[in-house]
Amino acid sequence: METEFWLQRWQEGHIGFHQTRVMPLLQKYWPRAALPKGSRVLVPLAGKSLDMLWLAEQGHRVLGVELSELAVGQFFAENKLRPDTHDSAMGRHYVAGDIEIIHGDVLTLDDATLAGCAGFYDRAALIALPPEMRKRYAERVYARLSAGCRGLLFTLEYPQEEMNGPPFSVPEVEVKALHGEAWDIDVLDRRDVLAKEPHFAERGVTRMETVAYLMERKAE
Repeated sequence: METEFWLQRWQEGHIGFHQTRVMPLLQKYWPRAALPKGSRVLVPLAGKSLDMLWLAEQGHRVLGVELSELAVGQFFAENKLRPDTHDSAMGRHYVAGDIEIIHGDVLTLDDATLAGCAGFYDRAALIALPPEMRKRYAERVYARLSAGCRGLLFTLEYPQEEMNGPPFSVPEVEVKALHGEAWDIDVLDRRDVLAKEPHFAERGVTRMETVAYLMERKAE
């Protein structure tokens, strides 16, 4: 999805994808990743997600990446955090305690930054991208994470012909095609969520499931 699309969504306040609570499935399944305290956790397309606060409370160093400077500013202001800032080739870095958010494009993160992430949490990135961009995202981000990196990926599955994304439907077969050679992938949870998402039903969607995956990068 084009950068301008997301920037406009934030500018106009069309952020129905933002949740005002920590994702319950994150709280339920994150312990399965078994990351040591102090591990750096990548959160791509982070928005102003409260999930980053929760991950930091678990003892992790959170690295969010977000295209919208407005979203970054709102995250720190709404959570009463005063970040220090510095610039790099990847963008402007906002740092407060164990939370760092880069205002930039996750596809431009350098090798050292990605190699330094022992974990990841992908709730909103993969499903935000149209099919032609998902392969590039996998190659530019997931393929450069280190062996042993572990984390959670959440997707949605619904009849794609019933609604234009984002969010897009990313079926299990595609997740395994994108990542199966380099990652061990376990399906932790699959549940019908359409009743809890009436705005999707209003758009004509007849079936919607959310799927939780635990993934670990294989040794090369």
